[in-house]
Amino acid sequence: MVIASKLPEIGLTIFSEMTRLALQHGAINLSQGFPDFDTHAELKDLVAKYIRSGHNQYSPMQGVDALREIIAAKTRQLYDAVYDPATEITVTTGGTQAIYTAVTATVHPGDEVILVEPAYDCYAPIVRLNGGVPVFATLDFPSYRIDWNAFGRLVNAKTRLIILNFPHNPSGAVLSAQDLEILAEILRPNPVLILSDEVYEHIVFDGLSHQSMSRHPELRQRSFVVHSFAKTYHTTGWKVGYCIAPRALSEEFRKIHQYMVFAVNTPIQYAYAEFLEDRQRYLSLPSFYQAKRDRFLDLIRNSRFRPLPCHGTYYQLLDYSQVSDEPEMQFARRLTMEYGVAAIPPSVFYHRGGDHKVLRFCFAKKEETLSAAAERLNAI
Repeated sequence: MVIASKLPEIGLTIFSEMTRLALQHGAINLSQGFPDFDTHAELKDLVAKYIRSGHNQYSPMQGVDALREIIAAKTRQLYDAVYDPATEITVTTGGTQAIYTAVTATVHPGDEVILVEPAYDCYAPIVRLNGGVPVFATLDFPSYRIDWNAFGRLVNAKTRLIILNFPHNPSGAVLSAQDLEILAEILRPNPVLILSDEVYEHIVFDGLSHQSMSRHPELRQRSFVVHSFAKTYHTTGWKVGYCIAPRALSEEFRKIHQYMVFAVNTPIQYAYAEFLEDRQRYLSLPSFYQAKRDRFLDLIRNSRFRPLPCHGTYYQLLDYSQVSDEPEMQFARRLTMEYGVAAIPPSVFYHRGGDHKVLRFCFAKKEETLSAAAERLNAI
């Protein structure tokens, strides 16, 4: 049987491709964004505790009460933002499901959706699957800042949604408080919604603070804010996240959510709820990952790769222009096959293949992994 593809131009994701290539050639995989160290032993014990205690049936569609309540408390403490856990917080099967649900709930055929690129690879396909039209605002290179004048010119009567992702994957750029003020001014005359992908909210460096859409009272009222426990607690395989949004937006979100997954893994939700009681476990992440970033940069300081500024996430962009003039995709494949280090070419996150001769390396790795990768990079 042959069907007409809804995404005829889409093949294997870049993450799957580079991981497969790394496995084929025995390369050190700094491409896909997951730690190679384990999660907390206490968190695993809590999951086992709730499995043994019989929490193995469907959770409420919107998520376990205890988890939503502690998420509300955490959000209030961090961002001075009050959300009702009963009506404005929904637990999801990871961040991607939350993104898909929010787009599906809001975007109608012909609606325009502004994406800031380089854009994580799921955004544009999700918009197209819902009949929306992606419109691209390109970040300045190499600062990866938003040109707000150009951005403002993209907003028009057809604009339904803006998708933002800060701390930004792949660049590590972060927003400032001034950025939020400018965005609020641009959107003030327009009934435009925001989908803010903030899965790296706790991984911000150099004394900076995460500027969540929840932090800004005006932007909060028009925003779906997506978070994930995967990046915070080194549990990417568990696929649990959440979306916070004002009641009217959450009502539409839940209409879709209930028919996509209905309920999320019950014992893991209870485990996260108890684990979140210790705030230091997420408040310590900036120093934990900044130390890894700094260590990785120190290890490659004698290489021919030049680091770009990275103020958040656990990715580091490296300029390889002193090594090769090959396009990013070509050099990424050769780096994997010939030198044994896998990375992601950011050009795949542009709709027209922006090529700046940089690669994205994940430094959420053990010391021995970073040291071995650096040794290979230094030898090039």
